[in-house]
Amino acid sequence: MRRRLLLSYLSLAALVLLCLEIPLGFVYSRGERERVVTAAKEEADSVSAYASLSISAGRAERELHPRVLMCAERIGGKVLVVDGRGRPLATSHELSARESRDLAARPEIAAALGGRSTADVRTSTIGGVRSLSVAAPVTHGAELQGAVRIIVPTEAVSARVHRVWLLLALAGLAVLTALAAVAFALARWISRPILHLERAARRLAEGSLATPVPTTEGPPEVRSLAATFNQTAARLEHLLASQRAFAGEASHQLKTPLAALRLRLDNLEPDVAGHSRAGLTAAMTETDRLARMVEGLLAMARMEESAGTREPVDLDRVCAERKRAWTPLFEQHGVRLVRRGEFVGQVLAVPGAVEQIVDNLLSNALRASPLAGTVTLELRSAPADRRHHRTPRPARVELHIIDQGPGMTAEQRHRAFDRFWRAPDAPKGGTGLGLSLVQRLTHASGGDTALRPAPDGGLDAVVRLQTATPPRPTATRPTRPAHRGSPEPAHS
Repeated sequence: MRRRLLLSYLSLAALVLLCLEIPLGFVYSRGERERVVTAAKEEADSVSAYASLSISAGRAERELHPRVLMCAERIGGKVLVVDGRGRPLATSHELSARESRDLAARPEIAAALGGRSTADVRTSTIGGVRSLSVAAPVTHGAELQGAVRIIVPTEAVSARVHRVWLLLALAGLAVLTALAAVAFALARWISRPILHLERAARRLAEGSLATPVPTTEGPPEVRSLAATFNQTAARLEHLLASQRAFAGEASHQLKTPLAALRLRLDNLEPDVAGHSRAGLTAAMTETDRLARMVEGLLAMARMEESAGTREPVDLDRVCAERKRAWTPLFEQHGVRLVRRGEFVGQVLAVPGAVEQIVDNLLSNALRASPLAGTVTLELRSAPADRRHHRTPRPARVELHIIDQGPGMTAEQRHRAFDRFWRAPDAPKGGTGLGLSLVQRLTHASGGDTALRPAPDGGLDAVVRLQTATPPRPTATRPTRPAHRGSPEPAHS
């Protein structure tokens, strides 16, 4: 930010200086050119008047040559006087025979012999005078007696113009240097508190409560923003502390009475008559459901509190562990749990998220699966986006948990992630929090989740997570090929 502010200040200052100095340099160059041309014309008119008197008095041969030499020495240039036919009468420099013959054909002399004064000025690219020649007619009354041509040296004029351009450039550089120092101090004054705010906001986003930022630096608007940020951070810290306290207290105050209630219901079972056992069983079922709901709410509260830095997680290992843990329960309910797919390596996720995601999805799949059904846990590598990734490894990994239950309609799949929502024909015992917790854990891990209809009926729960390492080659850990019509045996 500091560099951008400094660059904007200096760009604006440089633009203003260019708009001021370039026109000033050209104005000075034009003034110098006009001054030199005017002086040369006056000199030519003076020589022309003297030549007119000398020619009229018949003393041209005796008087013109010393006058021409004196004038050429004074201006440091060249002076030439010709008669009405263009033949030289007096010159301050040597002329060859060819130059003498061609004098009348030169444009400035021809114009002067025609009775017009001319000035041939050639300038350089930055406004300096590169060459200057002036011609004036020599007349006596209405009679044209000849012409005068003066060539003025321009080195001094060009040197003065170049010196002025150099002074303007140095002055602009000095002004820019001074402005750079002032702009740097101003940019630092403005950007320092904003950088403090940025660091504090980054620490706050990472889960660590930021220390208060200074509210006495920078412009008034930035100081007000810093004060507002401190108030927001303090309020957020209070809310998080309250949430932590609530999670701890609710864990003790709710779980303990529910456990005691379940124990009392278990103790009542031998004393309950046969016709009342259905009510007792329903009460025990609802007690278990309430306990699971409390666990889900507490898990969501803890997740929202501590969902922070993502870490690499070995998805293959986690899926293998959860499959081993759930297989006995699946076998107890007459449902088969198999694992398929490739080895995908590590993914990025918040600590403990992948285990909870797999457990909740397997729990839902088990409740929805019919007797002798199959639940498939499959890992796939999502294709890489070649426009954004140069590496050949996939950018994401897909976790699929596919059941053979009744499935859901499109509207039900859309609402399934809402808290406490349950499908009308859902099996008893659910809380409506599992999929909501899965979605929140997936989003906290930088991924996304979706429900799709399974190819053979049922539901396909898909969780996509970002990869952390390239997938391990399948050649080093061979798997048994799946036979058509039967699921692949579970990996151990």
